[in-house]
Amino acid sequence: MSLQEDLNNKKEELQSSIQDKKNEISETIGSGVKKTKRFTKRLLLFTFLAALLIGAGYMFWCNMTYSDGTRTGTLMKISKKGYVFKTMEGELNMGGFNNEDNTQVFGNTWQFSTADHKLYDELVQKQGTKMMLYYKEKNRAWPWQGETDYFVYKIEDK
Repeated sequence: MSLQEDLNNKKEELQSSIQDKKNEISETIGSGVKKTKRFTKRLLLFTFLAALLIGAGYMFWCNMTYSDGTRTGTLMKISKKGYVFKTMEGELNMGGFNNEDNTQVFGNTWQFSTADHKLYDELVQKQGTKMMLYYKEKNRAWPWQGETDYFVYKIEDK
């Protein structure tokens, strides 16, 4: 064998070895990319599902009734409010009380919301009269439900 043939053989061996290393590195990088993509997809899916469950739980908690009861007084105001969501809001004057030296009367007003259009129409007709309002207090009102956490569902004349 000649020196030229030895050099050519070594050159081919080196090129083959380099190509094998390149292929090995490409396979390693490819498997790493696949693992990273799979991990990212799983992480995004888990994050989405967790956010969905947390949101549903929060909505359930907000809509739970904290208390219910009645309030009696004179209906002072009933109106529809809001720029985006029109809600039906009212104000009930439950009477006042004097300070210690009877020089000033403090009012005791209670603000409420209602979602029932028939009840709203009835409240408009009875504005200025004394009545008993039955309400439920929610943990938190959504913007489309009303400004207050108190929702009137029934009225009774006094």
